[in-house]
Amino acid sequence: MRNEEDHRHHRKMTEVGIRDDTPICLFLSSVAPWAWFKPVFSKGKNVAGFSQSYSPNSNNDHVALFSLDLSTIMSEPLLYAKTGTYYEAEDDREDDEYDSPDYERKERRWLWTLVACAAGLMATAIITAVVLTQNGPDETMAIAADTQKFSDTHKRRNVIMMVTDGFGPASETYGRTMYQLLKNVPYDHKLPLDDLLIGSSRTRSSSSLVTDSAAGATAFSCAMKSYNGAIAVDPYMIPCGTVLESAKLHRGMLTGLVVTSRITHATPGSFAAHVVNRDMENEIAVHELGDYPLGRTVDLMFGGGLCHFLGNATEGSCRMDTRDIWSEGPKYGWKKQIKTKAEFDALEIEANSLPLMGLFTLDHMSYAIDRDPSVEPALSEMADKALKILTKASKGKKQGFFLMIEGSRIDMAAHSNDPAAHAHDILAYQDTIDIVRKYVDAHPDTVMISTSDHETANTKTMKCSKVYISSPTIHAASLSHDSSMKPIPNTFGKLLSPLMRSSWSFPTSRPLFPDVIARVKNSTVILAKALGATPVNLRSNFIRNDIVKEGLGIDDPTTEELAYLDEEHTIPEVDFFLANMVSVRAQLGWTTHGHSAVDVNLYAHGVDSELLRGNHENTDIGHFISNFLKLDLDDVTKRLNRDNATFHLSTVTEEQKLAFTDGLDHYHRGHLPNHKGEKN
Repeated sequence: MRNEEDHRHHRKMTEVGIRDDTPICLFLSSVAPWAWFKPVFSKGKNVAGFSQSYSPNSNNDHVALFSLDLSTIMSEPLLYAKTGTYYEAEDDREDDEYDSPDYERKERRWLWTLVACAAGLMATAIITAVVLTQNGPDETMAIAADTQKFSDTHKRRNVIMMVTDGFGPASETYGRTMYQLLKNVPYDHKLPLDDLLIGSSRTRSSSSLVTDSAAGATAFSCAMKSYNGAIAVDPYMIPCGTVLESAKLHRGMLTGLVVTSRITHATPGSFAAHVVNRDMENEIAVHELGDYPLGRTVDLMFGGGLCHFLGNATEGSCRMDTRDIWSEGPKYGWKKQIKTKAEFDALEIEANSLPLMGLFTLDHMSYAIDRDPSVEPALSEMADKALKILTKASKGKKQGFFLMIEGSRIDMAAHSNDPAAHAHDILAYQDTIDIVRKYVDAHPDTVMISTSDHETANTKTMKCSKVYISSPTIHAASLSHDSSMKPIPNTFGKLLSPLMRSSWSFPTSRPLFPDVIARVKNSTVILAKALGATPVNLRSNFIRNDIVKEGLGIDDPTTEELAYLDEEHTIPEVDFFLANMVSVRAQLGWTTHGHSAVDVNLYAHGVDSELLRGNHENTDIGHFISNFLKLDLDDVTKRLNRDNATFHLSTVTEEQKLAFTDGLDHYHRGHLPNHKGEKN
């Protein structure tokens, strides 16, 4: 039982409608406005686990208050009249106490408490209003999905979507370090991307925590998660409309693709084609040409991959059929088709240049470190010319353009763990960013977005050397997709010993030596191919002089290294070995030859780019573009599947999203069926 003073105090509060736990109630009321707005940021989920109802007769009143359901907080007034046997009994006790001077003082005290509460509520309301105008990471998805947050969407606008394939946060650090060395600039010199960093992107696909480029690009183009290998199709292999297609069909915009890979590769293919497997590049070429249900939706294409456009009767073709896609260009509206750097340089910046297709190599375009400027244009050159032509062609029109630019081979160099090729392609992309940023500054109706589909190889700017010295072999086969690859002998113990000052009893890390990488003149895959084409009787001198000394800039090869290179090995095996010769001397570490699941950096610049601040799912980028341009991806999807009786369009619910997790790849064989319904 409470003492007499407590009873008197409690009855007084009951009569004026205030509990003895009012200070806690006032505190909760002051934070309640924030709690009411919290569902905006948490997508409607219950906040802070408030679920237990308040019981006025509970012995744990103060504890229960902190687990109130939001509906209780919002529906129950702060001041209320209590009823019940306990409170009724209190009414009959010592009424004369309320006529005392103490009662008047206590009443004034509670009055001041109410005034303080009101002030707290007003302050909270002001703070909440300010917070709601900011772009915190928890609310950015809601903002990006709300077209009312965008500036006037009826104005002419341009979108430049830029993709750094395989480029993770560590690659930016590594690229910056190499640039500072190569250009002899101070340690605090920044790369063009550095000033544009606004957030990060989560990269998982519907089938794996580690995505591939196809699923990653489909997330950008269709604003939808799909399985690894999917080219603009959903997890059920149904074609999904892309932002490029909708920009062309619904807004009448000009569209373009600029890449350094084959134009039929995963990223460009995911914006302008629909196939169930990324390896169907011959079919992707057909779609990009314009031979599919929507007709031609691309106005400009620069890149490699000409072999997929040539019939198999033509030298250099990689098609399985006789269809010559290149010669069919005029039939699908392509006005100009070019193959050489000379033709590229001769292109006039004219409005009537479009539709324009330029494919400069049979396969991927060369790494930046290997590129012959007289044979192939650089990524920055292609991007610059594409921007000028698209700007000229759209001048005076109500609609602008959508352009996708990809630094494609950053990823491929990382797959090889090739330090020099990776660095030079990163810097080539930075050159392109510099051009695009200046364009955006001069055209305020434009937004540029730059991010990666995934990270590759998980670059480390220092390496733990104990791994390489203690292990007798480097298991390249386990780090690649080629199970036929033989383990590579570890021959670096003697080489590293003079560099290490610590005991071999624990792993030892050393900082990056970028000058080692700066001496490299060719990509390791180019050197591996050159070695493979060298006659056996000429190999020894060629290895020592052309491959190691001239190509890699290494003048201290070990006997074991030279012996390994003089043996018969596959090109990937030699590629990995040469790359490791450079990495181990530079003390640059790599985690894998594959992809990783790490979040990647998100960069943006231009109109409404602030709406992308924070951490996002990769699909949010597709939603941003769709809302920025007022596109209708669902309508494009319907058009693509108009003759498909099994097609159905529905909104993916939270419960349905769980199916993506259920469908993740599993380690044990036989656990999941493949796309044909067969057990793996």
